Amino acid sequence: MTLSASASVQIAQDVLTLSLTTTREGADAQTVQTQLKAALDDALTLARREAKSSATEVRTGRFGLSPRYDRNGKMTGWQGSAELVLQGRDFARMGEIAGKLQTLTVASASFGLTPEQRQGAETLAQSQAIAQFRQRASEAAKSFGYSSYSLVEANINAGDSGGGRPPMMAMSARTVAESAPVPLEAGLTSVTVTVSGSVHLK
Repeated sequence: MTLSASASVQIAQDVLTLSLTTTREGADAQTVQTQLKAALDDALTLARREAKSSATEVRTGRFGLSPRYDRNGKMTGWQGSAELVLQGRDFARMGEIAGKLQTLTVASASFGLTPEQRQGAETLAQSQAIAQFRQRASEAAKSFGYSSYSLVEANINAGDSGGGRPPMMAMSARTVAESAPVPLEAGLTSVTVTVSGSVHLK
């Protein structure tokens, strides 16, 4: 007989990935690239200095240029974008850092789980799912007129869902207030473990 059982554990998200971007346009590719590099360098210098005390990871993200064309297919110039990524567990401090970066725009914020947080949730959900699997197998065996069962094969799968990317409008730090912190608050996510397999009734 084949059967399955699932268990879910809700857990607080404890890591934030914050993306800040800037775009530039111009007639010359080199000029656009230079402007992007200057904006990114300024943000990197400030972010690295401010992030030292909070164990926040600071790294560059996407950086690229592409030609612009008019409706007739004629190239009219160049456009480019650059990205700075902040990642860490000190949400309040990361919001303060983002509010001080005057050359970039907050594009998105996504919350997730550290490996330690995920492992703990999966361990708990797995024990609950296995207990449910065993209970269902025992109940099924009795319903079919058998006294017990033996496990033939089992598979365990884990995943999480819900609340990973809260809605956040793109905003410039300057449009909020000079050096004002960006408000950030994590939610909960559900870690689900499913146990499926087959048992031999006896």
